Amino acid sequence: MRLKSYLTQDIGKMLAKQEQNLKWFALVLGVMSTIATVQDWYPYTMFISLPFCLIWVYCAWLHTERQLKYINIIFSVLYIYGIIRYFLIE
Repeated sequence: MRLKSYLTQDIGKMLAKQEQNLKWFALVLGVMSTIATVQDWYPYTMFISLPFCLIWVYCAWLHTERQLKYINIIFSVLYIYGIIRYFLIE
């Protein structure tokens, strides 16, 4: 049990060190998602926006920003629903 706790803490520390890089990557994903929306590149908008939301869920979790966390969880669930629906219908 202790090994799992240490591994979890190490992974958390590693991700915390990469927080700024994750935010820059999220910015790139956000710009790409906006371009995909404007260009009407469905379903790419969902595939690009899901990792964007997941990064912000993690960053909000890291700093206990509850509202940001829950908003992005809701959007992530909606994107997952859309992706599953896309694969089942197409």
